[in-house]
Amino acid sequence: MDEITQQLRNRAIALLARREHSQHELTTKLAGSEASAEQVAEVIAQLQADGLQSDERYAASLVRSLVARGQGPLRVHQSLKQKGVSGELARLALEAADVDWFSQAEMVQQKRFGDVTTDTPKEYARQVRFMLYRGFDQDQVRHALDQARQRAALTH
Repeated sequence: MDEITQQLRNRAIALLARREHSQHELTTKLAGSEASAEQVAEVIAQLQADGLQSDERYAASLVRSLVARGQGPLRVHQSLKQKGVSGELARLALEAADVDWFSQAEMVQQKRFGDVTTDTPKEYARQVRFMLYRGFDQDQVRHALDQARQRAALTH
């Protein structure tokens, strides 16, 4: 292994020691050096063979992180694709996470809005926009807001 390849490997290992990286992210970060694209690809292939870099592990890690931050499935999927994870791998990572997206939407709505009711069209629209921005689909948003209305009805 020549000196440049060894430096690339050391740099990649240092990056991976901090957190998981997708193949795309590593390629982007390592490409800024004086190394050729072939050397970068060779180093990443070797890291994958050694089990040090895995897009599957990265996808699972990112899904867990985004779900913990209250993101919905559409936003998580979009983030995975932006990070260079294939569509199929993103879908599999979302399925493997085994998240109940309806209860996740309820928790996010409750945490953000508490006991604020959706009685007025303006407030309802505001909460819908927030939930859609977080990456929940229409059914999940409707479910969360219906649950919020039921909670409000029980307390009044």
